[in-house]
Amino acid sequence: MNSAKLAALLSVFLVAGGVRAGDAGTASPSAAHVSYTADGRLEVPTTYRDWPFLTSGLDMNYASGEGGEDHHMFDNVFVDPDSLRAFRKTGSWPEGTVFVKEGREGLTKGSINRSGQFQAEPVMSLELHIKDSARFEGGWGFFDFGGNAPAQKIPLAAGCYSCHQSHGAVETTFVQFYPTLIGVARSMHTLSTDTSAGLARREQK
Repeated sequence: MNSAKLAALLSVFLVAGGVRAGDAGTASPSAAHVSYTADGRLEVPTTYRDWPFLTSGLDMNYASGEGGEDHHMFDNVFVDPDSLRAFRKTGSWPEGTVFVKEGREGLTKGSINRSGQFQAEPVMSLELHIKDSARFEGGWGFFDFGGNAPAQKIPLAAGCYSCHQSHGAVETTFVQFYPTLIGVARSMHTLSTDTSAGLARREQK
């Protein structure tokens, strides 16, 4: 079969299957790592703890004033392995990047522990930050799971979007808190101007 006939048959097949030639680039790249329901809700990811671990924060609070929690909290951040490999090469996050932040209570009493804190077993919160311009207005979407049920995307007017837009070190992500990646972004010159200036002031002290 010559190439012209093969191309024609392929075109017919794609259209019959619901995929047109101009639509190939509109598929959601994040689908490689997460699953959505038919109405666009995000399924609870089950394998994220096999992904690369980026950082852990304790009792972090981005708002001014005292925190409102009556207990200590650890935040653990993971990212899908494909996107981490790409970031290490370019200093930027590719389409399809998926971050997972889980919250676990910090405990002081347990087993042989006499000081400091360790993480409790139950996951108290689970949030996802996904780069997918084919699916989300503005390119990034946030999801907050309150349990095991699929989650709707947090509305674009929510404060998490503006906060990440204003303070993200790389695009809308808090690379400034990822100790193994801040140097990559610096060397690739992808850090935001504000972050670069803040780091310079800190290093001068």
